Amino acid sequence: MSEAIPENKMGTMPVGPLVLSMSLPIMVSMLIQALYNVVDSIFVAQISEDALTAVSLAFPYQNLMIAVAVGTAVGVNALLSRSLGEKNFETANRTAENAIFLTILSYLVFLVLGFTVSRAYFVFQTDNTAIIEAGTIYLTICSTLSFGIFVEITMERLLQATGRTLQTMFTQGLGAIINIILDPVLIFGLGPFPEMGVAGAAAATVIGQIMSSMLALFLNARMNHDLQLSFRNFRPNGDIIRRIYTVGVPSIIMNSISSVMTFGMNQILIAFSSTATAVLGIYIKVQSFVFMPVFGLNNGMVPIVAYNYGARKKKRLKDTVKVCVFFAMLIMLVGLLIIQLLPAQILGLFKASDYMLSIGVPALRTISWSFLLAGFSVIASSTFQALGNGFLSMVISIVRQLVVLLPAAWLLSLSGQLDLVWWSFPIAEVVALVLCLLFLRHIFRQVVEPLEGPAQN
Repeated sequence: MSEAIPENKMGTMPVGPLVLSMSLPIMVSMLIQALYNVVDSIFVAQISEDALTAVSLAFPYQNLMIAVAVGTAVGVNALLSRSLGEKNFETANRTAENAIFLTILSYLVFLVLGFTVSRAYFVFQTDNTAIIEAGTIYLTICSTLSFGIFVEITMERLLQATGRTLQTMFTQGLGAIINIILDPVLIFGLGPFPEMGVAGAAAATVIGQIMSSMLALFLNARMNHDLQLSFRNFRPNGDIIRRIYTVGVPSIIMNSISSVMTFGMNQILIAFSSTATAVLGIYIKVQSFVFMPVFGLNNGMVPIVAYNYGARKKKRLKDTVKVCVFFAMLIMLVGLLIIQLLPAQILGLFKASDYMLSIGVPALRTISWSFLLAGFSVIASSTFQALGNGFLSMVISIVRQLVVLLPAAWLLSLSGQLDLVWWSFPIAEVVALVLCLLFLRHIFRQVVEPLEGPAQN
């Protein structure tokens, strides 16, 4: 008689402590990630406002790279966790192998794009020569050397899918710390290093990503015993790739839509002034301090929900969603209070001029009213993804950012009052909340409620 395989903690540990144990390491690491994003912009702001604007304009492209990496990894995470819940270890191993194959292909695409479209990307948005030159240098480095971020994200999701979220805290933390240390060294030329300006900021970013990816590879090889990878006679598996992208493509589109939204908002705001686009860039970096812990929470939640869906443990699945909604709303409330009370102090970290303060203070206060609603929507969207219904998450993202936010921002801009444009963010979140409630009710009735009894080994 073969020895029984022990149940993974995602199917046995009490839900509250399980969510915290899975999510806290990711939340800490993502907070560190948010810190280095902010620190990066703070140092760039010391160069000039044009340099800060260039980095802000580059963000949608960088976010597109991350969207492809994260979207693919979300599909991998959901399929891998569900396979482990079903005790289908062969599929779990093949999923991980195909994930690495897709990671390599994704990087090659952005390697080519980095050499071919970086300058055109900035020329399309502005005729300011200083912004174009700084942005082209920054984006070319970040894109052509992006293999670090692709490998890092894939390897971290393999660790998360098997419940080893503590290790991802180390990988992301290492990259962030290296970036924070190298930023002033390479930007301003400290010690034996030459002054590189914006190129130094890009170099610090990719070096941190590469070091993180190396540690993530090592931790998977040495500690991830749930997966047994072998690339001997490896062939891409069409069925597994299809299943990965059934969940992954909606996630890629959903995150790419964020890039389109930011790009569109930049075009609306730059008609007022380049400072307005810099304010949006600052907001995006600052709000990551609030959103990153919630994203860490949902990264910990997805494998738990997917595992218990595969194991047909309905109560554990529903309890996990409830706990995560509570924590997300709590995090968002804290973020709302901080930004409402300290907007000028936050902008002061970025060497804000009096004009930037006059624009930025009402902007931060207005946009932050959307936080509480967004917290619920993030958890709802992640629930759809974990249950293999990423299409619903994509619909919500499209409606929020393209159908509501951008048109609302454009219409409000016609008033000639910049302060009104920022209200497009809360308006979009109200609509997204209504859709989330409707879709969540539907998915629980159609997918969760019919679950009966544990999966058979």
